[in-house]
Amino acid sequence: MVAFVTSIILGVLVLALPFRWALRRRPVGAPLTWGEAMISATWAFFIMFWWYGVVPHQWLTWADNELNWRKDKGLVGPGGFLETITPFDLNYLIVRDIIVVGIYGAALVANVVLWVVWQNRGKRKPTAEVEPSRYGRPLVKA
Repeated sequence: MVAFVTSIILGVLVLALPFRWALRRRPVGAPLTWGEAMISATWAFFIMFWWYGVVPHQWLTWADNELNWRKDKGLVGPGGFLETITPFDLNYLIVRDIIVVGIYGAALVANVVLWVVWQNRGKRKPTAEVEPSRYGRPLVKA
């Protein structure tokens, strides 16, 4: 459990701190030097390696070893109600794999959100007054 939680905390810190620093400091449209590009590419590779490789691995290792989630260990729920309402066998191995898919999904969503935040970092919402047009749509005066 310690390795899994540590991998998540380290992944969030290594992801969030440099990203926030670069988001505030890097001007929009500024050219990259060769060194900045290499550092950025190495950081991006490390983040993807961490969230798509290390964190799921740590979860699978923890679930297999310490939690002892195996195929022969059935999931029956409190009071055994899952055996009566499910038409299929549900075991802890399936739950373990569903959690891994959730980790991958969360990493993918975070990846896309960070791309959107980075691409929209210099854009401001228009603050001009809006007047309605003859056709019912608002017009923004430039």
